[in-house]
Amino acid sequence: MPHFAANLTLLFNEVPFLDRFEAAAKAGFTAVEFLFPYAFPVDEIGKRLRDNGLTQALFNLPPGNWDAGEKGFAALPERFDDLKQSLVIALPYAQATGVKRLHLMSGLADRGDRRAVEAFYKSVTWAAEFFSPYGIDVVLEPLNTRNTPNYFLNDFGFARDVIEELKIPNLKLQFDIYHCQILHGDVTMRLREMMPIIGHIQIASIPSRHEPDDEELNYPFLFAELDRLGYAGFVGCEYNPRGKTTDGLAWFNPYAGVKR
Repeated sequence: MPHFAANLTLLFNEVPFLDRFEAAAKAGFTAVEFLFPYAFPVDEIGKRLRDNGLTQALFNLPPGNWDAGEKGFAALPERFDDLKQSLVIALPYAQATGVKRLHLMSGLADRGDRRAVEAFYKSVTWAAEFFSPYGIDVVLEPLNTRNTPNYFLNDFGFARDVIEELKIPNLKLQFDIYHCQILHGDVTMRLREMMPIIGHIQIASIPSRHEPDDEELNYPFLFAELDRLGYAGFVGCEYNPRGKTTDGLAWFNPYAGVKR
């Protein structure tokens, strides 16, 4: 049975961010993820997790100026120093939360640009080797071009090739089913092919990015497929609720309280 993590950036927006930990626990989640913790004191994030018996499944490394449209540095040759500093910034949050996987964002760049590709390989290697002594995986997530135009990492096959070529043990794929369906389709076969390198999975309905309970994909089938494939990681609920978060959790009720 999948172990679901509530994405606190998108879910439980009825309350302030730090109160969403308690809201998620009350709704039956035993794990959480979010985009970024850096606006909040590191000790407070850790305390909210412990107080509510929650596991931190994932968060993103610093992306740069998010409000100005930056989406990471990994493929930007001129931002390698910023990339290195972002790892140092994230480390105390990783240690305080006990998280075992961090998402490295590529940034906005042309994948046809050789310098961008070289920068990406360099940054990915540096990040994975930086976090390896701490037992933390670095995950790479392809994003679809509809929601994030000009994003460098916009192809699951390319992400797979990078991971398989570099052969770094703590470098994994973040398989967002929503992004995969929009980019490529054929989600089940891609899950089967890429399962050996998958470190995290995320879900949402397609095309609306709401609760995973209707539209294009049969999520109960996919959840059962994850069990058949032996996936033991987290499934992040990275969707926009149609209304109040708790009113849209009928799909989740059979899985509430599951722990790994």
